Amino acid sequence: MTTVIQGIAGLKDLVGTHLGYSDYLEITQERVNTFAEATGDHQWIHVDPERAKAESPFGGPIAHGYLTLSLGPVLAPQIMRVEGIKMGVNYGAGKVRFPSPVPVGAKLRLGAELTNVEDIGGGGAQVYMTFTFECEGAPKPSCVSEIIFRYYE
Repeated sequence: MTTVIQGIAGLKDLVGTHLGYSDYLEITQERVNTFAEATGDHQWIHVDPERAKAESPFGGPIAHGYLTLSLGPVLAPQIMRVEGIKMGVNYGAGKVRFPSPVPVGAKLRLGAELTNVEDIGGGGAQVYMTFTFECEGAPKPSCVSEIIFRYYE
C-alpha cells in the first residue's frame, strides 16, 4: 500500500517512520544485460551466466550493485507519494553499501524509512531516507543507502 504524504509538513510528521515495502521484482538476466549495455560494465560475473556458474563464488550471475540501487525510482512509488508540492528532485546519496549479492532470478524489494527533514529555504526541504533493498529469503540486505531528495512547495 502506498503512503500518501501531504507536503513538507507531512514529511516532517513522518520522520523516524518506516514507510513500508514495495512488491518484489524479479531480477532477470535481460535486465542485467540491459544495464551492462547502458553503463559499459560487462564484467563476466554479471553477463556471462555459464562462466559465472563455473567460476563465481556466487554460483551464477549477479546483478550490478548500481543496478540494484538504480531500482529505487522503480520501487519507491509503490511505497510513498508526496502530494502538495511543486516539484521533487533526487539530490544524491549518502553512504551506500552492498552487503550481499542479488542473484539473477532473485526477487528484490525495497523498504524505506524517512530519517530526517531539513528546511533549505525557498519553500523547500531536504529529505533523507534509508533505502534497504532485500532479496526474498536472503539473510542480509543487498543494498542499504541513504537517499536524499529535495521537495519544493
